[in-house]
Amino acid sequence: MKIIAGAGDNTEIEKAAEAVDFHVELVHSSEEFIRHIKEEDADAYVRGSLPSADIISELKGEGPLRRASWIKTGTGSFLLAPVGIDEGRNLEERAEIALSAAKFLMKTGTEPCIAVISGGREGDLGRAPEIDRSIREGEALTSMIRDKYKVKHYHILIEEAVGDGCNIIIAPDGITGNLIFRSLVLIGKARSYGAVALGFKGIFIDTSRSQTREGYIRALNFAHWLATRRTDHD
Repeated sequence: MKIIAGAGDNTEIEKAAEAVDFHVELVHSSEEFIRHIKEEDADAYVRGSLPSADIISELKGEGPLRRASWIKTGTGSFLLAPVGIDEGRNLEERAEIALSAAKFLMKTGTEPCIAVISGGREGDLGRAPEIDRSIREGEALTSMIRDKYKVKHYHILIEEAVGDGCNIIIAPDGITGNLIFRSLVLIGKARSYGAVALGFKGIFIDTSRSQTREGYIRALNFAHWLATRRTDHD
């Protein structure tokens, strides 16, 4: 098992690599990190504390790249997407994200259970045009996925989706997803394990350059777990 992680100015990633019970190969430049990605010589890659621009640009060269954050709360664990503020801007993009996230989980041997979130309860139709649009798009997105994976439109009741064990949460758009992430992880007590790069044929976990040692440990463990469970079936 080969896990490669980027070590930049934040040395907490180096401390994290020493703390896990498997070997992590640290690389100290974006150029070196990208070379390993191109050579496909690792089972998983964790950006660590390297700058994102060149690395993400390289990954996007393979096609559309969207991120889904793996979050663990007191009541469940799930992929949350979209989380990039410029992602999931329309119904088609959110459908692609949901299907990519489901396919990703399938490759780890996990059965996807998708929750579509929208801007109001079912009975809130008519309160405001933007609420009506969000709810109707939620219904449309659910219909687009229903014949492929288990899915339910939970409207605005994200707490019920998590309580029911859904492992993919699709926010109404990237701005809302980013706000959900920040509320759960940066204000609340939920734990982030990094963001999976959907659309990348390997395993890439995106992390912040300002992450703590414990945060990097979670990301490294998540990458290792994914690499040990990943299968080749589509």
